[in-house]
Amino acid sequence: MTRWVREIYKRGGYVYATRAMEIAKGAGCPRIARLASNENPSPPSPAVVAAACEAVKGANRYPPENQWELLAALKALHPDEHLVVGAGMDGIIEAVIRTLVEPNEAVVIATPTFSFYGIAAGAQGARVVSCRRELDFSVSVPAFLSACRGAKLAFLCTPNNPTGNLTPPETVAEILEGMDGILFLDNAYVEFSDLDYRPLLRKYDNLVIGRTLSKIHALAGLRLGYALVPAWLDPFMERAMTPFAVSVVAAAAGAAALGEAERAKAYAAHVARWRDRFAREIRWKVHPSGANFVLVDVAPMTGTRAMERLAARCVLVRSCASFPDLEDHYLRVSIGDDWENELLIREINAL
Repeated sequence: MTRWVREIYKRGGYVYATRAMEIAKGAGCPRIARLASNENPSPPSPAVVAAACEAVKGANRYPPENQWELLAALKALHPDEHLVVGAGMDGIIEAVIRTLVEPNEAVVIATPTFSFYGIAAGAQGARVVSCRRELDFSVSVPAFLSACRGAKLAFLCTPNNPTGNLTPPETVAEILEGMDGILFLDNAYVEFSDLDYRPLLRKYDNLVIGRTLSKIHALAGLRLGYALVPAWLDPFMERAMTPFAVSVVAAAAGAAALGEAERAKAYAAHVARWRDRFAREIRWKVHPSGANFVLVDVAPMTGTRAMERLAARCVLVRSCASFPDLEDHYLRVSIGDDWENELLIREINAL
């Protein structure tokens, strides 16, 4: 019966960072440093937990069509923007593809980057066009615009996952000026940088900016994302969204978390301090990053082998072997708690 399965799913799917955890558990680690998934190491605050617990009392009812409490909290941060909420950044990515892309139309992706863009586009029947970044992982504007010719939608991640590098707003503006289609700018990690791409929305009506509460606001387990969209696109994306995708619990927790600006600021400062320490103290090449992770080059070792050896020493990191157009001699290392980061430095330098 497998002949009925679509070819895209016969070839594979999203790659999870599960192998490292299996190795660490097999090694009998008493405590595991979880630095593989770019998670916020701190749990949600008591106020956020209280809001979620209160909301679960009404979980017998469907969520409201308009998540007014969550949208009000988002509007306080983005007062001039049109907003769409979804089940994590993944839900936002799927919705924008469903809204815009017909089968066999081209979707352009600047690689290496987050693999789900290609998976979601392929699932919609799109033709995925990869535009490989430069050796320093920057985006070549001429090459990207050439790839975008005739394409309705393109994806660009900044800070980029897994490389961590930033694409300057002026470069994004140059791309927007030169392309006919829509640019989805993934800003999942933008709060860990000093850049703000929102002013571009005032000038360009072919820009969508994706954001998430998974990272800076420590809500990865509740799957909550949103997009800043041009006014013309707003009603159509609302129609394309999966109905009731954002639960009442996630919405209540998200609204509470968005009100904790100082907590988010403290975490961003923690990330910046440890990024600097990683760059100074790790003996392998650490690439500059504007995210809550760094890319580490462990050549001549493969990233897969380095990941396995670190997992056996109770440190989970992400091998980058599964990222399109990225050689297998890189690790993506998240910023964790102090003790996790100290352990990482000691063990990676011992490889």
